[in-house]
Amino acid sequence: MKKISLYAVFLIIVLAGCKSKTIEEEEPKQPNIVYILADDLGYGDVNVYNPEGKIPTPNIDRMAENGMLFTDAHTSSAVCTPTRYGILTGRYNWRSELKKHVLNGYSKSLIKQDRTTIADMLKQQGYSTAFIGKWHLGWDWQLKSPDSLEANGLNVDFTKPIKNGPTTHGFDYSFGFCASLDMPPYVYVENDMPTMVPTEYTGSKGMKFWRKGLTADDFSHIKVLQDITDKAVSFISEKAKGDKPFFLYLPLPAPHTPILPTENFLGKSKTNTYGDFVMQVDDVVRQVREVLKQQGISENTLIVFTSDNGCSPKADFETLATFGHDPSHPLRGFKADIYEGGHRVPFIVEWPAKGLKNESSDKTICTTDFFATCADLTGYSIKDTEAEDSYSMLPLITGTNENAIREYTVHHSIDGRFAIRQGDWKLVFCPGSGGWSDPRPRDIKKNNLVLPPMQLFNLKDDIGETKSVIDDYPEKVVALKAALKKIILDGRSTAGENQQNEGMEGWTQIEEIVN
Repeated sequence: MKKISLYAVFLIIVLAGCKSKTIEEEEPKQPNIVYILADDLGYGDVNVYNPEGKIPTPNIDRMAENGMLFTDAHTSSAVCTPTRYGILTGRYNWRSELKKHVLNGYSKSLIKQDRTTIADMLKQQGYSTAFIGKWHLGWDWQLKSPDSLEANGLNVDFTKPIKNGPTTHGFDYSFGFCASLDMPPYVYVENDMPTMVPTEYTGSKGMKFWRKGLTADDFSHIKVLQDITDKAVSFISEKAKGDKPFFLYLPLPAPHTPILPTENFLGKSKTNTYGDFVMQVDDVVRQVREVLKQQGISENTLIVFTSDNGCSPKADFETLATFGHDPSHPLRGFKADIYEGGHRVPFIVEWPAKGLKNESSDKTICTTDFFATCADLTGYSIKDTEAEDSYSMLPLITGTNENAIREYTVHHSIDGRFAIRQGDWKLVFCPGSGGWSDPRPRDIKKNNLVLPPMQLFNLKDDIGETKSVIDDYPEKVVALKAALKKIILDGRSTAGENQQNEGMEGWTQIEEIVN
């Protein structure tokens, strides 16, 4: 038997160590995550969802070609603030203090400080986290005097940092503004600090509408969408050079009012200015995807593109119809409604490294499901007090399992009205739209209209919700009503210990459901 020299033994150990290190270095890190949230973009506004539509969306369509398109995706609410709450917390919005409507630019923080957000969770999992864009979840402005906050904001001290904003809820970096682009104050806040003290008092009407309010010199409504995009591109470029994966939450202010496409997009859609603005949103997707490719990180980046609710009537449906475009096609209703047009939205996931490509799924998902998906992705164990209404979409995204991930999905309108979905069945707990389309709640009341208090639709047979079949299926009504009652009172829809909803006293919208 030959003897091995000490030098040979040393060489073997060194080479083995190098090989081990190489294997370790080649192991892919956790995927980067980018969540792009459009504002008031309709299901029928994206060409891949509506081939009959007249607004070109080539970049969103390319995402779908290279990823997974969900055809039955829903926001947790038919309006802005509640949906954003659900995305970040994995919890239905109506479990919070906000039971209907939305917050404004001077509202206090809606998310409780002890509530775990997706940014908190991903930060624990080693991610760099950033919010860039429209917050609309409230934060606490500092006041010049302890008096109540005035609607005009004149009591706000813009020289001092905000409290209970994005950095309180898990974001390492934040840049954006407080509410919708038509709600004052019009001030950028970066890492809790207003970038300028507002001195102007501006407002606008028509499709360019924004409410009169304090405006900073560095805040130009028409430039905001690109300002946000530039910040996002810079963040991606910077973090691509680092060792840590990153999470970028990018809620856009468009195509919500004010509808202000920049000059290079005017007339581009050959419809109206709303169509042009949709094309500018599509271009944001292009810029984000391009920087990911330029930085060499596109393969292992999971991108989500969706909308916070359906299209707003501010888009001017009548004019769009003259061009043959319907932002809600093929659905009934629009933003604010309990009907499908209020909350069924485009939802595309692109993850070249491991996600399915050029595939679609008809399984029902909700925007609350993002939390559990990222937890599944990173190996995080969700506590009973977290993400009470979130189910992982990861098996659908990767194709490891094509089964439905949720039995029930709860919908919610601007007026605080409920609907519950199970398979093809949808039970609506109000006589009309619960929102802005006919029959509106206020018109029903004003005109003393006599309508059935609930509606039942089979969406497989009637995607346009043209006929309620509630009288034909009484047993289905009983079963769905019982299911919603349990989901509300348990404080969760996922498995786990029961939790408490906030603001239960005086919550009139649930009386007919739980009593």
